[in-house]
Amino acid sequence: MKFIESIKNVWKIEELRNRIIVTLSLLLVYRFGAQVVLPGIDAAQLGGLADKTDGGILGLLNAFTGGAFANASVFALGIMPYISASIVVQLMGIAIPYLQKLQKEGASGQKKITQITRWLTIAICLLQAPGYLASLPALGIPPSAFLLGTGFLFYFSSVTILVTGCIFAMWLGEKITDKGIGNGISLLIMVGIIATLPQSFLQNAATRLEGNNVMLILFELVIWFVIILASIMLVMGVRKIAVQYARRTASGGYEKSAMAGSRQYIPLKLNASGVMPIIFAQAIMFVPSLIGGSSFLKETTAGAWMQTNYSDMFGFWYNVTFALLIIVFTYFYTAITVPTNKMADDLKRSGGFIPGIRPGSETSEYLDKIMSQITLPGSIFLALIAVFPAFIVKLMGVQAGWALFFGGTSLLIMVGVAIDTMQQINSYLLNRHYDGLMKTGKNRKAVA
Repeated sequence: MKFIESIKNVWKIEELRNRIIVTLSLLLVYRFGAQVVLPGIDAAQLGGLADKTDGGILGLLNAFTGGAFANASVFALGIMPYISASIVVQLMGIAIPYLQKLQKEGASGQKKITQITRWLTIAICLLQAPGYLASLPALGIPPSAFLLGTGFLFYFSSVTILVTGCIFAMWLGEKITDKGIGNGISLLIMVGIIATLPQSFLQNAATRLEGNNVMLILFELVIWFVIILASIMLVMGVRKIAVQYARRTASGGYEKSAMAGSRQYIPLKLNASGVMPIIFAQAIMFVPSLIGGSSFLKETTAGAWMQTNYSDMFGFWYNVTFALLIIVFTYFYTAITVPTNKMADDLKRSGGFIPGIRPGSETSEYLDKIMSQITLPGSIFLALIAVFPAFIVKLMGVQAGWALFFGGTSLLIMVGVAIDTMQQINSYLLNRHYDGLMKTGKNRKAVA
């Protein structure tokens, strides 16, 4: 088989083989740390915490940390504080001139931005760690599980360990990016999500088998594969804008005929914002239930309605609001991350032009118009995938933990990271004159 031959070719390339070994080793270290319980907590009494994080929003957070959240692990905060810090720095870069200046300074500026992100990560950890520890009793851990009590010593040591664990996870991610294959931070999140997948599937399958619904299990798997294919289409979908490059002639002028110039394309992604709109919308969805439970609205009809409808992530009003926020944030994030003005200027400087469109501002307006047109179906498609777990739960009675893998952030992260990693491996193979993983080509003889 061609795929098996490609795997053999991967192992033949020494540099690629070493990078894969480093990546797998560091991921194994991360998964081991996710099982190490915080000192002073009895691991045998964590059943209540596991039950509380079996589904819903806490289940999603537990999936991102690879089960470390439910294990009261040293990696309980996962890599999410670093993700939050990265988002904050990225958004601040729009409004703060200093960060804008750093973004234009190339590698040196990016190094300073990375340092700012790291310090902000520590600050976020120092806020989240005490909150996590304080919430453990309410999440089902009995007082007897705290072997040393919940005094200052426990909080000081646990906060220190949780912050260190997050920084260590961040370091692992950076090392994977530098010495391994793929984006390290994204791989840590993906591996954490995949780690909870078998248990979620087996729990749902056991429930189905008790009711003699074997065919329903197969039907769910078919739907799951269809959703994965739809997610791949969303991640890979692009609109190609034809570009004509002028060719310099011997006399020193430029020849712009279609026959003389070289034709290329600008690929505008259908979903240029990735999973960021879902992450932003998910963060906002915590607000209504908090407002409804506040002292001002807690006893009112409106407060009770908000608490009831926005505490259930599979409820109707929750998902309607969630989908609308995703569409809005998709437009917002695409607008700030796709620099159509810069694309038009770069195209003009390189002697390129879009046939029928004048270089400069007219090209920028044309690209902006096309982005707006393809962002609408892309945002709607993204919103439908994000809320699809609610349909699965309500229509088919799938368990909440397994339903999270039928769409939303979990599935899109898995698909996006897997495709990105395969593309990097593919580039290694093609550079060494092997057939790639993602597309078969001519059988080429390997270059020693």
